[in-house]
Amino acid sequence: MNENTIQNKIYEVRGIKVMLDYDLAALYEVETRVLNQAIKRNAESFPEDFMFRLTVEEWNSLSSQVVMMSSQLVMTSKRPKTALPYVFTEHGVTMLASVLRSSKARKVNIAIVRAFISLRKMVLNIEYLQEQILQLEAKYDSQFEDIYDAIQFLMIENKEIEAKNERAKIGYKN
Repeated sequence: MNENTIQNKIYEVRGIKVMLDYDLAALYEVETRVLNQAIKRNAESFPEDFMFRLTVEEWNSLSSQVVMMSSQLVMTSKRPKTALPYVFTEHGVTMLASVLRSSKARKVNIAIVRAFISLRKMVLNIEYLQEQILQLEAKYDSQFEDIYDAIQFLMIENKEIEAKNERAKIGYKN
């Protein structure tokens, strides 16, 4: 299972990284309907922080941002227009392995969890780099401020010298 392929199927909704039900169904090689039936039979295993249904606004926003591949179009075209997709957090995806109970589900779950971990590491790395940049800016901004002040002083002094040289000279001309 390619980690980049999985990472491309992880979206952010309500500030949470999630995966859509039809993407998970495709990864598990089951129909979305079958996946959702298994979830309904085990509803107590999927609290709101593991899985939730998208609102119309969230679905419209998400579907407009996502470039849908032909396989995704097939999956969504089978979905009734009124049925909004479910999304699963990292914990919800982990719970799916126990609900589906197949070796394929366990293997896919391992790959998906690794993709979530990889994304989390990237975010932490980005946050660390942002902090480093802010520290460098704070350190060097004060130094550049001194240089900027010196340049401003020289520019003003240069203008004063030019103004003196432009005055009409008094006295004899050679």
